[in-house]
Amino acid sequence: MGTPDFAVESLKTLVENNYNVVGVITMPDKPAGRGHKIQFSPVKQYALDNGLTILQPEKLKDDTFLEELRQLQADVQVVVAFRMLPEVVWNMPPLGTFNLHASLLPQYRGAAPINYAIINGETETGATTFFLTHEIDTGKIILQNKIAISETDNAGTVHDKLMALGATMVRETIDLLAAGKTDAIDQQQFITPETQLKSAPKIFKENCVINTNDSVENINNFVRGLSPYPTARIDIELPNTTDVIQLKVFDTQKEIAAHQLALGTVLTDRRTYLKIAVANGFIHLTNIQAPGKKAMSTGEYLRGIKLINN
Repeated sequence: MGTPDFAVESLKTLVENNYNVVGVITMPDKPAGRGHKIQFSPVKQYALDNGLTILQPEKLKDDTFLEELRQLQADVQVVVAFRMLPEVVWNMPPLGTFNLHASLLPQYRGAAPINYAIINGETETGATTFFLTHEIDTGKIILQNKIAISETDNAGTVHDKLMALGATMVRETIDLLAAGKTDAIDQQQFITPETQLKSAPKIFKENCVINTNDSVENINNFVRGLSPYPTARIDIELPNTTDVIQLKVFDTQKEIAAHQLALGTVLTDRRTYLKIAVANGFIHLTNIQAPGKKAMSTGEYLRGIKLINN
């Protein structure tokens, strides 16, 4: 059960290693893009390409869907980047239903664990397989593995690392369940009175605005955590102009420095750099996208626009 690219890798691993995938459940088709054409989800497209049975229920408690699901007679159900399941679904197979989550649970429960781990400056994250239960992302942990987050990583690179790691873990989890060797651990065992649980709620456009009152380090992490999607944003007014431009920001560099400038002041040499005064220095915007333009280096952007008094 899944929808985006993150889920395809796990499905692909099972198919290519000859597991008996009796069915694939994914979201209903929806129109997308300017032409509002129907587009298949990545999971559906992979399932079609490999001749797999596909179910696309509008409602997960629909009697017709539930009967179709029972007819598949699955021994175990695997959930990767899908939606919350009702008990009648997750309690159906004899070996249970498990979820792959892109964090080290119980930390970063929610829809955007990769983004928030980077935004919060974590130096490691990981993936967890766990049994589904009534409360979202709270079930007993089956497997958990870690990866490092480097200073050059962003949400895209960490996504790809966890996608590959998670696919391997899905396969390992199924093997453990089939062999009856699962000794799942209650998440409460990872929580002490001193534990500060960090959440990962869904990110909306209004959550993506850069706060120039923040520190260089925090802003850099914020941009990395939202790159390449959903992307940090900032409104700027270039020197000697009166136009305010909303830029998407994909990459930044840090400059720690004392200054007396108003926070948010824009500095540029009009050829190579564009930097913003923030709490403890300057944040250099190094890869950006202006409205109606493609993503490009700041140098390319500056050379392509005409500044007054150039």
